[in-house]
Amino acid sequence: MRRWLKRTLIGALGATFLVGGGLAACSHHRHSRAPMTDAEITQLRERVMDKATRALELDATQQAKLGLLADAIKVQRSALMAGGERPRDTLQSLVAGPQFDRAKAQAFIEGKTGAVREQSPALIAAFGDFYDSLRPEQQQKLRDYMSRGGHGHRHFWRG
Repeated sequence: MRRWLKRTLIGALGATFLVGGGLAACSHHRHSRAPMTDAEITQLRERVMDKATRALELDATQQAKLGLLADAIKVQRSALMAGGERPRDTLQSLVAGPQFDRAKAQAFIEGKTGAVREQSPALIAAFGDFYDSLRPEQQQKLRDYMSRGGHGHRHFWRG
């Protein structure tokens, strides 16, 4: 497997855990389809960090590494969301005419994969540093949560 593909997959795993798990645990189903504001993202980040800190009983060093991971995820998200157009809107524009706009679809995919490729090394490093700082019992708790696929997140966050 190519090195960049491995990094992308690992980066996606890390992003999926924190963003997906955090959003599932804290979002309380946003009914609006509007993109999250910076203030909402910051508030969500703080809630996720607080809950993860309590659930995993993180010390100050581990909390700092979790903060760096959250920052790396935010940079990755910003890179993926660059351009301001929502992916759903882009998809709708691809099928708006009588034929599928293949060139626009390819450019869209290349832009997104390029963003992932550029930001993945920092995300992988941040996730690795955070995970490696966990004690074995904390790592096991995290693995147990991930093996459930995010289901039962209430039990994870409540400890």
